[in-house]
Amino acid sequence: MRSFDKTVLTAIVASVALVGLLSACSAESEPDAVPDPAGSGYLVATSDAVTFPPFGQPADYQLGGSYDVDDAVKMVARDSTSEPAKGVYSICYVNGFQSQPGDDERWSVDNPDLVLRDDDGQAIIDPNWPDEFILDTSSPEKRQRISRMIGASIETCADKGFDAVEIDNLDTYSRSDGRLGVDDNLALAKLFADRAHGHLMAIGQKNSAELGGRGRAEAGFDFAVTEECVRFEECGAYADVYGDAVVDIEYTDDLSAPFDEICASDDRPATTILRDRNLVAKGEADYAFEHC
Repeated sequence: MRSFDKTVLTAIVASVALVGLLSACSAESEPDAVPDPAGSGYLVATSDAVTFPPFGQPADYQLGGSYDVDDAVKMVARDSTSEPAKGVYSICYVNGFQSQPGDDERWSVDNPDLVLRDDDGQAIIDPNWPDEFILDTSSPEKRQRISRMIGASIETCADKGFDAVEIDNLDTYSRSDGRLGVDDNLALAKLFADRAHGHLMAIGQKNSAELGGRGRAEAGFDFAVTEECVRFEECGAYADVYGDAVVDIEYTDDLSAPFDEICASDDRPATTILRDRNLVAKGEADYAFEHC
C-alpha cells in the first residue's frame, strides 16, 4: 500500500471542515435549509453521485406485498417497511406528504400542529384514503420538522440497501381547500431530495404532471413514477421533463386500451407496468402483473 501524502490529507480535512462551516451558515440563513438528519452531520451529494434506475428495462410495482421477482424484471418498487428485492434495482416507496395508515398517533397526538386542519380545527383527510391525514407544509418551520420525521424513513430505505426513493402525495395542495400551495410542497420536496442524495439515492417525483419542469428544477427530482399516464394522456408531460426516465403503472380496472396495444404505442414510457389496483402479492385472487 502506498503511503498517503500528509499535505493531501490536511487539504482534505480542511475542505471537509469548510463544507461543514458553509453548511452551518446556510442552515442559519435559509428558512428551508436541509435539516441535520437525526442530529448527526452528513454531506449532501449532488444527483451526479447517485445511480439511476435502468429505464427501458422491465419493472414491477410491489407496494401491496413483496414476492419473488420474475427473471426478466430489472427494477422493483417496494414499501419502506419491506426489504429491497435482491439482485435488481430497488426503489423505496415513502408517503411524504400524508400520514401512513396506522401511523396517525405520531401525527395527531405527538405532533398535532403538523396535521393540516380546517376552520373548525378538524384534520383534513385525503378523500380517497380516509385513514390518511394531510400534513401541513405551509411554513418553513413545519417543513423542517416534517422533513426530519419523514427523513427517518428515507434513511431507513438507504440503510436497507434501496437504490432510490419515490415520494408519494406531492399533490396534497390540490385537496387542501386552498390552505397549501405548490410552492410549499416543492420546498418540502427539496428537503427530501437533498436528504436522499445525501445518502446516494436517486429520488422520484410521484405523479403531479401539472408541475411541468418545476419538480426537477426546484425540488431536484431525478425521475418520475406515474400512475395511469397513458389512461389520462399525461405521459408526454413527463417525457418533456424527464425524457426516458419515467416509470408508469397502469391498472387493470381502468385501461384505455388492451395492454398489448399500450405496449405497442410509441407514446408510452419506456418502462410501463400493468398491475391490479390494490397491488396485492402474487398468489392472491386479484393479482395481475405484466410489463413492457
